[in-house]
Parts: sequence; C-alpha cells; structure tokens
Amino acid sequence: MAAALRWIAWALSALLTVGLLVQPVGPEAQVGLCAVACAGMAALWLLAPRRGLPRLAFLALGSLVVIRYVYWRLTGTLPSLDDPVGLGFGLMLLGAELYCVLILAVSLVVNADPLVRAPVALPQAAALPAVDVLIPSYNEPTELLAVTLAAALNLDYPAEKLTVWLLDDGGTDQKCADPDPGKAEAARARRAELQALCRELGARYRTRARNEHAKAGNLNNGLAASRAEIVLVLDADHAPFRSFLTETVGLFSQDPNLFLVQTPHVFLNPDPIERNLRTFARMPSENEMFYGVTQTGLDKWNGSFFCGSAALLRRQALDAVGGFSGITITEDCETALDLHGKGWTSAYVGQPLIAGLQPESLADFIVQRGRWCQGMIQILMLKNPLTKRGLRPIQKLAYLSSMTFWFFPLPRLIFMLAPLLHIFFDVKIFVSSVDEALAYTATYIVANLMIQNYLYGHVRWPFVSELYEYVQGVFLVRSIASVIASPRRPSFSVTAKGAGLGHDHLSALAWPFFAIFLALAAGCGMAAWRYLYEPGVTSLMLVVGLWCGFNLVIAGVGLGVVAERRQDERSPSLPVGRPALAVFGSEQVPVIVERMSTDAATLRRSDGAPWPALPGDGFQGGVLQAADGPPLRFSLRAAPAPDRRVVAFAALAPAEYRTLAGLMYGDAGALRAFLKGRRRHRDLLTGTLRFLAWGVAEPVRAVSYLGKRAPVQPAPAPSALAVPDAQRAVAAPADVASERVPDVAAPLLAPLAEPAPPVILADEIARERASPVPASVAALPLPAIQAAARPVEIPAAVRPEGRPATGNPVVAHPAAQPAPASAPVAAERLPGDLPSAAASLDETRLDEAVWRRAIADLLAAAPDPGGALRPDAGALDATAWAASIRALAGTGTAPVPIAPPPLDAAPAATARDALRDALAASRNAA
Repeated sequence: MAAALRWIAWALSALLTVGLLVQPVGPEAQVGLCAVACAGMAALWLLAPRRGLPRLAFLALGSLVVIRYVYWRLTGTLPSLDDPVGLGFGLMLLGAELYCVLILAVSLVVNADPLVRAPVALPQAAALPAVDVLIPSYNEPTELLAVTLAAALNLDYPAEKLTVWLLDDGGTDQKCADPDPGKAEAARARRAELQALCRELGARYRTRARNEHAKAGNLNNGLAASRAEIVLVLDADHAPFRSFLTETVGLFSQDPNLFLVQTPHVFLNPDPIERNLRTFARMPSENEMFYGVTQTGLDKWNGSFFCGSAALLRRQALDAVGGFSGITITEDCETALDLHGKGWTSAYVGQPLIAGLQPESLADFIVQRGRWCQGMIQILMLKNPLTKRGLRPIQKLAYLSSMTFWFFPLPRLIFMLAPLLHIFFDVKIFVSSVDEALAYTATYIVANLMIQNYLYGHVRWPFVSELYEYVQGVFLVRSIASVIASPRRPSFSVTAKGAGLGHDHLSALAWPFFAIFLALAAGCGMAAWRYLYEPGVTSLMLVVGLWCGFNLVIAGVGLGVVAERRQDERSPSLPVGRPALAVFGSEQVPVIVERMSTDAATLRRSDGAPWPALPGDGFQGGVLQAADGPPLRFSLRAAPAPDRRVVAFAALAPAEYRTLAGLMYGDAGALRAFLKGRRRHRDLLTGTLRFLAWGVAEPVRAVSYLGKRAPVQPAPAPSALAVPDAQRAVAAPADVASERVPDVAAPLLAPLAEPAPPVILADEIARERASPVPASVAALPLPAIQAAARPVEIPAAVRPEGRPATGNPVVAHPAAQPAPASAPVAAERLPGDLPSAAASLDETRLDEAVWRRAIADLLAAAPDPGGALRPDAGALDATAWAASIRALAGTGTAPVPIAPPPLDAAPAATARDALRDALAASRNAA
C-alpha cells in the first residue's frame, strides 16, 4: 500500500510539473527561467556531493530546461502544410532531435544512482569453484596467444581447480580440408603449432569440425569439453591480471542466482582517434564512459550485460538456455538478454582486470563498430526487449537504451548536413524568430552540456562524443540500412589487431570526410555572403551559419582522425612497476620494470644510481630475471637517462612467456594508476577550447598528408614458434587435448640464443641451396658442443619465499650453433626444403672456445691445401667467419679460419649489421 501511494505521489508531482512547463512564455521569460535553473545546477555542482539527493536535484533541474525546449519545438517551429518540402525536412530534423532527447532521458534514468560494489572476499579454499578459462581464437598470431595463455595460467588460483582452454577456430577440420591447398596447409600448420604451444605451456587445445555460428559456436564447443562450475571467457588478445579470479569469484558464493560477473575492457594501445589526435596518455578512452559510468548504472537495475570477454559465467545458467546464443552476431548481449529473461542476475565489477588490444587502423575500427552496430540492432529486431518475457520494466528500458543507441549515425549526419539545406536552397526546416531560437536553443544546449559534463566529465571530454559519432556515422549508416533490410543476413567478422602502422598516410576511408568538410566550408562561406550582402536575409541566416560553423569544426577534427599517424611501438606496452634483476656479464643490477611489452621493456635501477659501464665497452646483451620462471634474454636498445635502460627481448620460448606474463600482468596497480591519472575532469571552457584548437590544426595536417599513400601491409612474419613443414603433418585430430600432441613437435619450441644473426644466415643458406655441396664437406661430422652457463644470484627482495638464491643458468656469451654433432650435414637435410630456413635450425648456446674447437676440427678434416699454409684456427676475420658458418651448415667449404670476434673487440655496428657485411664480403670475394 505504501509503495502504491508513493508511486501515485510521484505521478501527480510529474503531471503538475509538466503542466507548469508547457505554459507559453516570451523569449525574455524563457531566458530568465532557464538561467535560474542553470544557476541552481551550477550551485549543486560546486557545493554539493555528486550522489544521493543533490545528484537527483541536479538532473531534475536540467530536465526542466530540456522539457521546455521539446515543447517549443513540437508546438511552434514546424513549417506549415503549405510548404511540403520544408515540412518533410523539418520533421526529419525534429525526429533526430527527439531521438537524442529519448537517449538522454533513458541515460538519466539508468545513471541516476549507479552501483559501485565493494570488494568481496574469496570463500575458503575447499569451497572454491573450479574455473575453466575459454580463449576463443581465429587468426591471431601465435605470440599474441602465447601471452594470453601464459597470463591465464599465472592466475592466482589453485592449479587443480583451474584449466585453460585454447579454442582454435583457425585450425578446424573444415579449414584443414580447404580446397585451396595453400589455405589448407596454413590451417594444418596453425593447428600443429598451437597444439605444441599449449603442450609446452600446460594449456588444453581444442578445435572442431566446422566453423559454425562463429564465436558463439566456438565457445559452445569449449563448453562441451570442459566441466568446471564457472567459465571465464577471454578474447585472444585480452590477457588477465593475476588477481582476476580473487577479485571476482567470491560474488558467486553470495548469490546462487548470479550468472554473470562482467569487468571492464582496458586497452594497451590507442584507438585510431586517440593515436591520430595524440590523446591516449591524457584523455580517457572512449570505452571508459561505458565501463566507468553506464555499466555501473545498469548494475543498479540488474541490467549489466555480457560484453564478450573479461567475464565470468555460471555453467548452470548457460546450460539452462542451451549455451551461448548465436542467432545474432553479438552473442554476448544476446546471451545476457536470454538469461535475464529467465530470472538470473548479473553483477559488474568496475576494477580493470584485463588488458587487450584495439584496432590500429581506422578501417579496422569501422569494421569492429559496424559489427557491434548490426548485432545490437539484430537483437532489437529479433528479440525485442520490450516484448521479452521475464524482464522487469526497468530492465527492458536498460536493454532498450543499449540497442537504440546504435541508431546514432542517422541523427548525427542529419545534424551535420541540415543547415546546408537552408543556406544553399533556402529550405525552411524550422520556423522561428531569432529571439526565440536563441532563447530556447541556446539554453537547451547549455543545460545539455552541463548534464553531460556532470555525469561523464571525468571519462569524456566535451564534444568528443560528437566526434566519435561523426567518424563512425559516415560508414555505419550503410550497416544500419543493411541489417534493417535483412535482419538475419549480417555475418560475424573478426577484427584485425596488431597490424601496425609504419608510415604517416591518409586512411583509405578519407575521401567522404574531405567531401563533407569542403561542403560545410562552402556552406559557411555562403552563409556569411548571404547575411552580409543579400537583401532580405534575416538574422536567422546568422544562426544557421553558426550552426554550420560548429559542424565544420567537428568535420575538421574528423580530418585529423583520417590522417593516420605512424605507430612507433611495434608492440603496445603496459605500465608495470615490478621488481626484477638485470644481469650484464658479471654485473647483477636490481631494477624496477617501469613499462613492458612483448618485445621490449624500460628498466630503472632500484637504487637510482647510474648504470655500470658495459664489460669490454662492447657487450650489449644480458638477461632479465623475475621472481619466477626462466630469464628473458635481451639486448640494449636505448639509454634515455643515467638510471634507465630500454632493452629489446630476444625471441621467446614458451616457458619464457610465463615469465613475461608474470611481469606484465602480475599486478594491476600500475595500470589502474595510469587510468586514474588520465581521468581528470575537463571543464566545458577548456574542453571547448581544446576541441576548437583541433578543428583549426588538424585539417592542415590532413592536407599535408595528401601526397602520402597508404602503405601496403606486408605478409605476416613467420612465428618465432613456427613448426616446419616436416612436422606439420603431426597435427592432432580436432578434439585432441594439448597433452596428446606428439613429442616430435616439442624441439621446435626451443629458445633462440641470439635471434637476428641466425635468421640472416639461414636466409643466406636457403638462397644458396641450389649450389652443389662438396662431398668432403657434406660427410664431415660436427664435434659435440656444450653450452657454457653460470647461475644467476637472485636478491632476496626479488626472490619469493622458499626459493634458492640461484636461478636458472644463464649463458654468458650466447651465439648461434649449427646442427647437433650426431648428425652429418647432408645436402638433403639443408634448410632449403623448408618454408623458412630459420625455423629449421637447431639453435643452442655455445661459447667462444667451443666454437674455435669446432672450426679447428673442420679445418683439420678439410682437403690438403697443396703446399700452402694450412689456415690457423685462431685467426679472427669476419668474412672467414661467415664462410665457415656456411661450411658447417653444408653449403660451402672452409678455406679460411673462422672464430667469433673476441668479446673485447669494439664492433663497428650491431651483430646483425656485422654479419650482413661479412656475408656480402664473402659473396663479393667469390
């Protein structure tokens, strides 16, 4: 009874308020009323906390101004029936405005009282549920998958209750039997390679017969093989932090009806807009508005939904609806809608617990957003939440807001182009005096901006939403039309990530943006000319010209977005702040890993002292030892400060990915501090000035790119974990787990001691494969080679409790080695038979003395030089060194002595350059 009376009181109050708001008043009274409302909003903003009753009062005052504007637009601004053209375009503009007001109203309801959940402790170890980690993959590189798998295996959770599955849709039976021999071979190679990777890491591999129902079908295939009570879904590029499960699993023990715990998606790299405007380090990313505000608002109403990754789901709930839904191409939101309709509940944890990748190029970005757009509209048309049984009214409203949002391209383009109708063709799209237009429109815009900045100012700068909508809207209009015409036609498309951009250039999608910019610029010029010189033109032309000018600024910033800047980082890096030990020769230096990527890291000395001089002033390599796992081999890349060094990692073995993932994803604190640092509230004044500055500068930069052509994307580089052709045939059947992969694939995962020189040499040998091999050389056995190693002493500050002070053996001076001694180097076993010569080498570590002995034995077995002096194996010569490597590989003789350069010799260039020079010299001499 009390609840009914409360709702009746609210309804009467609302009717009374609306009745007062629709009373007709003059422009002066309108300005006065709205000024009072905006002043009240400002007072609440500055003086009251942004929660509870003050928050609701702020939103109510802003809503009053919005309602006044809507009433005026509906009753006094439409053209008459005598002007059918103006009425038609006027109704189109009014519809776009009403859509925006609807989205605003729903967002105010959803975000009126957001829910921020307190941390939940884990239950006792015996009561912890088993967790299956499902990582669906399609065409991602092996190195990217290795990082995600390693991070998932490093999760802080009992090992006996954690199983990591790689669900490979790129190596299905369907793909392995493709009619195109090249595609079939690539699929078989991928399957063998990933099976071997999973076996080495300790993960489970699973593929299926056919690629049906895209990602949803792949996940359901994983569900059929796994058995754990809780399922963690991770995209292939979403590596989890170590604490993911400890911060989320406890929620399932609190609510037995909970089907979902969703966490934010956080990205290591900027999206194309952030990169091209250079805002990634100082402006919140676009998705932070959704994950930082909207999802917390939805969570209040049990409306937070599955976003495809970084989420835990209860198997019992998934079984109740037949697994992941696959009718639409957005299986995540569709699955959540079905489960909410069955009475299950969801929860949202707002702490960043994964780090992933975003599309680098604008074209890939548009493909991704087009899929999201079509998928959400598919759900709206095929599973309309308004008619969905089991949903509460507020849940229906929440889902409706998420789906109808994706119609934004239509009103955005209408707003961009509508003023041109009046400027060029004198179409009256609305009827009003200048005083009324300013009194109602200006106050509405001010109140709207205040509401947006109040709710989202810490995660979204002013006018950035308009920019994102414009950039996407130019192309998503076609996506909307396509899905409306045929709701079941859209197909799932995988977003390309990690492609890299090596040059400044204009995007292939740039021309529509230049056309719109030129049209708006012409519109502004025409409006100014007509206002100043054409008789009979009223001040309304000035208002429309200002509107066109604002659109021109947005279009100008849009030109900056399509002017693609090159990407400096080959692999996106992450703030880390983890302790480790750097070893240079005999020096052991405790360091803090400040930033880290899969191929480089920035190291800062823990004590702040300068780095020691390098031994011999020429040794450029070392190892990085973490608390757990084998060390990571590196070479120096740069010295940005006396206490800092930037190092580049050598190619990683599977076990070393566990070390890398432990450093990068061991603690989310550094990433959270970075995100918090850029969530600085940008007020309306400074945000507007910043946007205007972009509008002036970015078109100039875009024009300067007109002569720069988009680079042709190179073919993907061979994987560092590549499996040669000779072993690709051992790929296991589709349903086999990684532990059943044949042992023959394991040796291919051995680490490369020094990656660059062997690759150069192997390529040279492959090119010379056609040359005949002398029988005397082909029959020579190679001497046995042993690796020279010494232990690393690990300081107690870095060493975990109970671990001995000596870590994994570290090779002091690694170098490339030829094939094992037990096998003669015969012509039929040369690398020319393989697609990648580098992949066939059996690289290990050796020192200079062993190398000298190997060369000496080779020279001793060489034919008699016929009276000439036999070469001395102790001589040091770069050209002879390269020639003897060929001899050891079986592609040449050894007429001159070879040994690696002494460690105290100062090289003229890097090892890679020196070897190239030596190889070139030997070719010229021949």
